[in-house]
Amino acid sequence: MSANTTARTVRRRSLRIAVAALTAAAGLTLTACSGSDANTEPAGQSDAGMAVESSGTGSSAKEQGSGAQADSGAKTDAKTDGKTDGKGGAAAKKPGTNGAGSGGSGSGVDRCHTSGLKAAFATGEDATPDPNAGGSTTTSVVLTNKGSRTCKIGGFPGVDLKSENGGERWSLARSSAKHGSITLAPGDSTDFTINVALTKEEEGFYQPAFADITPPNETKSITIKWPWGTLVDQRSATHPATFVNPIG
Repeated sequence: MSANTTARTVRRRSLRIAVAALTAAAGLTLTACSGSDANTEPAGQSDAGMAVESSGTGSSAKEQGSGAQADSGAKTDAKTDGKTDGKGGAAAKKPGTNGAGSGGSGSGVDRCHTSGLKAAFATGEDATPDPNAGGSTTTSVVLTNKGSRTCKIGGFPGVDLKSENGGERWSLARSSAKHGSITLAPGDSTDFTINVALTKEEEGFYQPAFADITPPNETKSITIKWPWGTLVDQRSATHPATFVNPIG
């Protein structure tokens, strides 16, 4: 074999080795790139997709769960007429309990109105005020529920005394006594007292003919006849001896 042939053979082998080395390197590079892509982008997309779906599913589940509980509560109440001791039933009872506890319209008992009441002075033997007792004697006004429904009444009534022709009026002051309320069934009665300062003097007196009785929280009054004698005229006094006490 000549020297030139030997040289060409060595060059061919070197080229084949170089090509083989480049091919292997390229294959490794492609494999590395392929592995990186497979491990990075799909994983990131998968995680992001799972996060979105998880968030959406959780929100939807909460909404459905909330709706399901509301429907369940409504069905339970409907079946048991609100007597269930479950959470839905207990929650439904609270507003009613608070309303009943307030003693207002939630309790189902309205206040007594003027149109449903009858007023009269108590005129029995024990009810007659002592004309010699000064301001320590009292007279009583009886209020009767003449309606067909139970009602509630309490507080101070308004009392306006007036003369025969109505020209001389006296709006009585109120005492400082505490007051509550009372429930009146149809036909039931309650009363309030008026401290009166009767007098036999011919000067400085006031002679009522009628009394206008206005129930608490009402604007209309009931007019009844004054059955007693004259009063000490204290219409301009700061602390008159004739004044109204609360109902009951």
